Amino acid sequence: QVQLVESGGGLVQAGGSLRLSCAASGRTFSNAGMGWFRQAPGKEREFVAAINWTGGGTTYADSVKGRFTISRDNAKSTVYLQMNSLKPEDTAVYYCARARGIGIYTTRPSYDYWGQGTQVTVSS
Repeated sequence: QVQLVESGGGLVQAGGSLRLSCAASGRTFSNAGMGWFRQAPGKEREFVAAINWTGGGTTYADSVKGRFTISRDNAKSTVYLQMNSLKPEDTAVYYCARARGIGIYTTRPSYDYWGQGTQVTVSS
């Protein structure tokens, strides 16, 4: 079993920044890719960013590219999402997830463990 706990969400004005954290416990963290997804009210959960097991490879949704940065610290079993230049359309519940493999994955079925989510609200 893997437990994932997100933190760092909150209310921020447009143009502001937030840093989300996802702490993992249980089975080994460092030998799996990790990802961030988000879900806005009335919408499907969508991919945001992913990172491979070493942290040397990343990919982003077009909507956040250049504004968000995913990173990981395997010694702390934690993955981060630095969000800059936030927009009202970034408002959503953000979820971290652990991948089934060691690579970079953008689809939900590629992930087997999910956190409970943290709310991010961006006001205009």
